[in-house]
Amino acid sequence: MRIAVIGLGRMGANIARRLMHGGHQVVGFDRNPDNVRTLAVEGTIAAGSLEEAAAKLEAPRIFWIMLPAGPATEDTVAALRLIAQAGDVVIDGGNSFFKDDIRRSRECREQGIHYVDVGTSGGVWGLERGYCLMIGGETQVVEMLDPIFNTLAPGYGTAARTPDRDGRDDRAERGYIHAGPAGAGHFVKMIHNGIEYGLMQAYAEGFDILRGRASNNLPQDERFDLNLPDIAEVWRRGSVISSWLLDLCALELARDHGLDQFSGKVADSGEGQWTVDAAMEEAVPANVLTTALFARYRSRMEQSFADKLLSAMRFGFGGHVEPPKA
Repeated sequence: MRIAVIGLGRMGANIARRLMHGGHQVVGFDRNPDNVRTLAVEGTIAAGSLEEAAAKLEAPRIFWIMLPAGPATEDTVAALRLIAQAGDVVIDGGNSFFKDDIRRSRECREQGIHYVDVGTSGGVWGLERGYCLMIGGETQVVEMLDPIFNTLAPGYGTAARTPDRDGRDDRAERGYIHAGPAGAGHFVKMIHNGIEYGLMQAYAEGFDILRGRASNNLPQDERFDLNLPDIAEVWRRGSVISSWLLDLCALELARDHGLDQFSGKVADSGEGQWTVDAAMEEAVPANVLTTALFARYRSRMEQSFADKLLSAMRFGFGGHVEPPKA
C-alpha cells in the first residue's frame, strides 16, 4: 500500500522505515526538511508540503500523523480536512486525548473523511521489535488498513501462545487490536501508559531501597553494599517480576551504576493525568497510578536515585530526554 507519514521524528521515521521494509510505499513529510531528506535517501518519496504529499498518493489516500499531542496534531488534522477528499483516511498514531479523537472523527465524517486513532507502543525499539497497536475507528476502514497494521505489529514472535484462545481474533496475538470506535484506541493506550507509570515507579522505588541499604545511618551489621546491576540482571532470568522495563533497568545500570547522566527530574507526556481523570469520571480507585503520577511531579522539586532510574527507563524505551533545568 502507499501511505503518507507526516512527522518524521524518532517514532515517525521508524514507522516509515518499518513500512518500507514490509514492502509499502511511503510518502514522507516533515516541517524539518533535513528529516525528509534523510528518509528520502532510505527510500521514502519526499514531499515538501501536505499538499504535495496528498498529490503523491492514490485514492483512497491514507495519511498517518505521527506528531505530539496538542496543537501540532490538531493543526495538521485541520489542514488535512481541507485537502482530503471523501473516502480518504486520516490516522493519528500519536498520543492524543481520546475525547479529541471523538470530536475529530465527527468533524471528518461530516466531509466523508475516515478518521482512525492508533495508540502506538514500542518507542525507539519499534523498528526492530514491532509496534503494539491499539486501534479505534470504523470496522470496514480498519479492515482495509490491515496490511499496514500487520506490517507494523510484532507478529507472533517467540512468546508462548495463551491457552484457550482458539477461535478468537488472532490479531491480538500478532500485536494489534481493533479496540472499538473512534477514540477507543487512544483510550486503551492512555490506560496502558498509566499502568506503565505504576510499573516504572515500583521498579524505581525498589532499587532505591536496595541502594539505601548501604547507608551509614544503619547499624554496621545491617548494611549491605549491594550490586544493583547484578540484581537487575538476575531478576531478568526466571523472576516473576521480569519485564522489558526491567531489561532497560539492567541495561542502564550496567552502563552507569550511579545513573549520573540523569538528574532525576522525570517528565510526563499527559497520559498519566488523563488516566487519573478517567478513573475519577468512572469512580474507580487508582491508588498506585495516581501516586506514580504525583511522584513525577515531586521529582521536579527534589530528586532521588529512584527518579534517576525512572528517567533512565524513559530514555531506554522511548529516547525521552529530561526536561531542562529551571
